[in-house]
Amino acid sequence: MTESRRFFAIVNPAAGGGRCGRRAAAALGALRAAGLTIEARETRSPGEGAAIAAQAWRDGWRHFLAVGGDGTSYELVNGLLSGGPVREGERPVIGMLPLGTGNSFLRDYGITSTDGALEALARGHTRACDAVRATHAEGALHYINLLSVGFSAVAGALTNRRFKPLGVAGYVAAVLVTAARYSSQTFPVRVDDGARDARPCVLLSFSNSRYTGGTMMMAPHADAGDGEVDVIRIGAMPKLRFIQSFPSIFQGTHVKRPEVEEARARRVDLELPAPVDVMVDGEIQKLKLERLEVVPSALEVVA
Repeated sequence: MTESRRFFAIVNPAAGGGRCGRRAAAALGALRAAGLTIEARETRSPGEGAAIAAQAWRDGWRHFLAVGGDGTSYELVNGLLSGGPVREGERPVIGMLPLGTGNSFLRDYGITSTDGALEALARGHTRACDAVRATHAEGALHYINLLSVGFSAVAGALTNRRFKPLGVAGYVAAVLVTAARYSSQTFPVRVDDGARDARPCVLLSFSNSRYTGGTMMMAPHADAGDGEVDVIRIGAMPKLRFIQSFPSIFQGTHVKRPEVEEARARRVDLELPAPVDVMVDGEIQKLKLERLEVVPSALEVVA
């Protein structure tokens, strides 16, 4: 058995409202039937996936499988990139079985179903993927999908509190509720060596890949392997106009509106006076962000 056919799988049975727990065994069985060797571990609490991944790397595993949603992949990536792989110059290989709620990241690779992911894993083809290191007041984290502040993070926090069982529809419901009471905020940033920008805005998104919330194309021109992060800024606008224009994000045409600006960067510096809600790869955290830096080709993704 070659190394490329051996995967250490981290399974989050709670992902997708429990859907992952019901379907993971059959999906892993299909991979074993296709000739892959799988060693699987289930997580029982938030953050456990990162610790399991870090230990598996120390134990010599180099091919990993996230079985769950974007949050499961986020924990796997952080467990791997918080230690040896980047410093040693080795690139972990990660595959994903999308059994969670949003499953946004794999859409960039044309994978929109479990069957598509199983086919990709059986073939074993990989593509280089960047990661983004986010430094904050209490440490650092890594992400491969997107990090955002402002409206999207507030709506994400509301989703987790009230609408999580509804899946993507729950996020849309949270967007509408948040839009009715949200006002613009200021997040002073400096993109690469540009000027400081402290204009009020609805949101700022720093996207490594195109999709968020399942099928919302936040950054339609992003490329997870181009060595840059796409900065999407939605400026202040009346609430009714924002609600009316919201559906355009599903086609990625929101970037054509005059209030929306696109840029690309290798580094972004932030000057936040206090911690704020941050959405990172589908997870909501309270962070005082300081800097985002692209780590080019940090991973290989099975796609």
